[in-house]
Amino acid sequence: MKYVSTRGGMAPLPFCETVLMGLAPDGGLLLPERYPQIDRATLEAWRGLSYAELAFEIIRLFADDIPAQDLKGIVERAYRAETFGSEAITPIKRLHDGLVILELSNGPTLAFKDMAMQFLGQLFEYVLDKRGETLNILGATSGDTGSAAEYAMRGKRGIHVFMLSPDGKMSAFQRAQMYSLQDENIHNIAIQGMFDDCQDIVKAVQNDHAFKARHKIGTVNSINWARVVAQVVYYFHGYFRATDSNDQPVSFCVPSGNFGNVCAGHVARQMGLPIDRLIVATNENDVLDEFFRTGRYAPRGSERTYVTSSPSMDISKASNFERFVFDLMGRDGETVKRLWAEVDAGGGFQLDAETMSRVREQFGFVSGRSAHADRLATIRQVDAEDGVVVDTHTADGIKVARALRRPGETIVCLETALPAKFAETIREALDRDPPRPAGFERLESLPQRVVTLPADAGQVKALIEKTLA
Repeated sequence: MKYVSTRGGMAPLPFCETVLMGLAPDGGLLLPERYPQIDRATLEAWRGLSYAELAFEIIRLFADDIPAQDLKGIVERAYRAETFGSEAITPIKRLHDGLVILELSNGPTLAFKDMAMQFLGQLFEYVLDKRGETLNILGATSGDTGSAAEYAMRGKRGIHVFMLSPDGKMSAFQRAQMYSLQDENIHNIAIQGMFDDCQDIVKAVQNDHAFKARHKIGTVNSINWARVVAQVVYYFHGYFRATDSNDQPVSFCVPSGNFGNVCAGHVARQMGLPIDRLIVATNENDVLDEFFRTGRYAPRGSERTYVTSSPSMDISKASNFERFVFDLMGRDGETVKRLWAEVDAGGGFQLDAETMSRVREQFGFVSGRSAHADRLATIRQVDAEDGVVVDTHTADGIKVARALRRPGETIVCLETALPAKFAETIREALDRDPPRPAGFERLESLPQRVVTLPADAGQVKALIEKTLA
């Protein structure tokens, strides 16, 4: 299996050559030359596998340059009951109306990002050890990627993590999870701006090829293909848990900001998993909903990005969206390069009605939007009717799933995080604190270590150089 750039300017590379890369040299994102095709017999064989066994079978199709026994060890270390609280790893719960919630937040940082990051931590350590190299990870987070990456990488040999987050824009719990880490290889940087400013800095550093090579800069953001691959696994696992046979199609509803989570669902659908629709749920930052409704993709600047009660989705430039558009455009890198030149120039692009019909009919995408009042109402409703407390992002997904659900349609809503991470909004909705897992009782009172910088790539690079000197 070889990998190419969405912008067409990179010679095909094997998996391990791309793991530490982040952006392709031409500024594009990496995708496999083709998606492996899963037939009925394979689905039948996979239905009874454990999570780690399933992860091995799926990831080996994309990472065929890692010896089977080595890959098996990586996934077994990543997906342990001790890490995720049960052998199921990603259990499901059914609401009274038949809606299914796929639990993805039982890992060490209580968010779905752990599902990929635990794999990535093991994978990075393995690849670096094989090469005798070190890696300095530069990432951006709107709330959950940062803590998941830091917990997965803390103490790992040969790895430093520099994590950018929007200053004051995350919940108190999210900030404390990251900033309270005292490990010498973890470096938190609060950027005076929005998540999109953090993401722009990461891309600017990635595109400074001399700096990137000199300081061995990699990324754990969902621009890293290995992270998307790891997320493909739970779509298959969730499908098997939500159905009795492989004759049953399901739809997935995915709260989305950066398009990484639902991009993994797109890959699973392209592989042959019986997914009917991929329902994208946005919050007030509804750039993606606007696209799927109108064909207009117009990212907004930080000044037009709202701070909301589902902060991990406060994103107006969806990095992974480029991967889907590459497939939509028949994998024509020149077209994608032209479209993103318009985006990077501060504009956007408009796709015609015929192309948008393929978005829906061929690729199964639809979308909806949720706002603060919807969030509160959904949290109250699910608590009252099912005795389940959901976080604000998962509430966005449930709201949109119920609004768009067809008669008889089975929809699996992807859980984003545990409600303890967003206690302020849960208290507003339910007039009580959400349940808090053991070990997190005094999190916000722990000492915190963070540096605050303006939204300037030059200052971030200077801090990295000073730290590594």
